[in-house]
Amino acid sequence: MKRTLKHLAGAAVTAAVAGMATMAYAAPHDTSGRAPHSATVTAAAPAAKHAPTPRIVQPGERVTGAPGFELWLTPEGKHWTTPDMPEGQFRSVVDGNVDLSRPGVSVQSEGTPERVHLSGLYYGGKGTASTVELRTAAGTLRGELIELPGRPGWGVWYAVADPVPNDGSWSFVSEVTVRNTKGKVYASLSLR
Repeated sequence: MKRTLKHLAGAAVTAAVAGMATMAYAAPHDTSGRAPHSATVTAAAPAAKHAPTPRIVQPGERVTGAPGFELWLTPEGKHWTTPDMPEGQFRSVVDGNVDLSRPGVSVQSEGTPERVHLSGLYYGGKGTASTVELRTAAGTLRGELIELPGRPGWGVWYAVADPVPNDGSWSFVSEVTVRNTKGKVYASLSLR
């Protein structure tokens, strides 16, 4: 009986480690119907992990990246405002300067004494964009992704960083990498 209990408990632990569904084991009953040395082990299956996907926004829907920094998308491209340029700026995806059939990333950087707002287009990669990571003078940052509905083949990433004293480098951002839901590089840009 003891050997059976050890085997059953060991099997339950092995199943839990392997990530199987909830399992329960009990020792056999004696002749009176009781289980004097019963052992029940329950192991919960781990929750399924889903890779993040871009936030889907409607054309013209404004997204606040930080106070004074807003972004919105139209079928023509990316629009954004900054505290210094509240009338807005625009980066087209239809003017022929962006080849949506090839993976690419762009970057724009604006700031105030309190923060640096970073954003850009991503486009042309394989799969569904999932995450964006930036190497900057302030360290490694993770940003957010937004896209229009209907799989347009492009989207916008954005992030906010604390400013750093001017280190003499020509660019605050040294690398931008967008990964897809499988963890593979969707598109990347190295500036150094």
